[in-house]
Amino acid sequence: MPAPIPPAATAPPAVRPAATTAPRPGIPDADACLAAVRSRDPRFDGWFYTAVLSTGIYCRPSCPARTPRDDRMRFYPSAAAAQQAGFRACKRCRPDASPGSPAWDVRSDVVARAMRLIEDGLVDRGGVPALAAALGYSTRQLERLLQGELGAGPLALAAARRAQTARTLVESTQLPMTEVAFAAGYASVRAFNDAVRATYALTPTELRAAASRRAPSHPGALSLRLPYRLPLDPSNLLGHLVATAVPGVEEYRRGAYRSTVPLPHGPGVVAVHPPREGAFPVTVRLTDLRDLPAAVARTRRLLDLDADPVAIDEALSADRRLRPLVRSSRGRRVPRTLDPDAMALRAVIGQQVSTSAARTHAGRLVTALGTPVTDPDGGLTHLFPRPAQLLADEAVTAGLLAMPASRRDTLLGLARALADGDVVLDAGAGRAAARAALAALPGIGPWTVETVAMRALGDPDAFLPGDLGVRQAARRLGLPTSPAALEQESRAWSPWRAYAVQHLWATGTHAVNQLPDTDLPDRPRNPLHASEVL
Repeated sequence: MPAPIPPAATAPPAVRPAATTAPRPGIPDADACLAAVRSRDPRFDGWFYTAVLSTGIYCRPSCPARTPRDDRMRFYPSAAAAQQAGFRACKRCRPDASPGSPAWDVRSDVVARAMRLIEDGLVDRGGVPALAAALGYSTRQLERLLQGELGAGPLALAAARRAQTARTLVESTQLPMTEVAFAAGYASVRAFNDAVRATYALTPTELRAAASRRAPSHPGALSLRLPYRLPLDPSNLLGHLVATAVPGVEEYRRGAYRSTVPLPHGPGVVAVHPPREGAFPVTVRLTDLRDLPAAVARTRRLLDLDADPVAIDEALSADRRLRPLVRSSRGRRVPRTLDPDAMALRAVIGQQVSTSAARTHAGRLVTALGTPVTDPDGGLTHLFPRPAQLLADEAVTAGLLAMPASRRDTLLGLARALADGDVVLDAGAGRAAARAALAALPGIGPWTVETVAMRALGDPDAFLPGDLGVRQAARRLGLPTSPAALEQESRAWSPWRAYAVQHLWATGTHAVNQLPDTDLPDRPRNPLHASEVL
């Protein structure tokens, strides 16, 4: 599986880089990059970027333009590094809008956590000091780590993201350019104009004139296309989100999964339509346009769009028992969440009850305690309650939940840990630390911890050996069924065990396995136990 390549030499773009740069272990060398470019392999989009010395542009490896001569190409590990070296984005393949590197999902080190937080807009909101504080590093240490691996520091990486946000607003709205500039995070209109020209070789006005997509029909709504790597099986992705939707917070309307989402500057609404032509059509409605980067990043995580499905499928197919499942539905993704804290609370609410009962309990909390939202396009009414809202009057919260007192205590204990920062589940969370903090709370066992790791933390290696649906599928496939033995057996599937869970669940006939408004395929009549699906 490819990984981001080290930064190129610091010579100016007109100078051909040395051909003998030593690659890091596990990182593709120049020959591997050249092979990907020659074959226009889209699997490598986002892994690295190709800069063309003769034209001064940088492209995706899959760019359909004529392939440059080998001696005219230089490879960069990030779009920010290419931009910092003086290259501008290709107008044909739009490399700045390619799927992100799968490494940031797989890895849990500080660089991966930093990239997830930068994509979420933390640097724009709080600067590099806020990013460093969230990661527990000094700004100097963080700068050195990012510069060493990605060829660009946090400010340059954030600037590349800011330019993409500006382009999205220019092309998807008819907002005055002054409003676009400040919404995208620029301190002045001049800085906005300079950044757009440097990145795209067009002025903002020229970008808007050249855009083929017009402004959305509803003021305040943005129409986007979020790309992904092929192959893709969306059945369990949208099916799971719709089948487990919490009333008032999520719904299925006019062919789209719709959800409210808490964002730094106010609530938003995201609508996801089934994929077509290599991208998910998505509409977002924001209280404040400054939240666009966070909304996009969280929607990409929700849909697991930066995964490397070819690598995942190849790894899981090595097990002869999983091979038929993988071959019949290539490119399965892991449905995640727009709201990690809410997902953790929902996991506790759903312990040992049916999916319907869990939705009912959650819906009561939403109606009574959630923050109201306005949804002119549908029937969404609230954000899921924040942990602090559940704790404001614990007696009221407990009275809304018809469940054993021990589980109510567990829910409130988790809410307290989230509110106090003892459990952190945001984009930059350390997965090992979050697991340990969750496991230390009374009433939270391995199933809940791994469910939160898979859905809220986005850990591709989360695994649920005690889940009833997983064990039923294991029995049908001739795998061990005791949790300890199945855990041991599953280690051969690392680091993709969360995807193995999706394939195992898909052997049943639960509604989470189908796209809405479609029939289930003919599968064994052994449905997942409803209490095991969140």
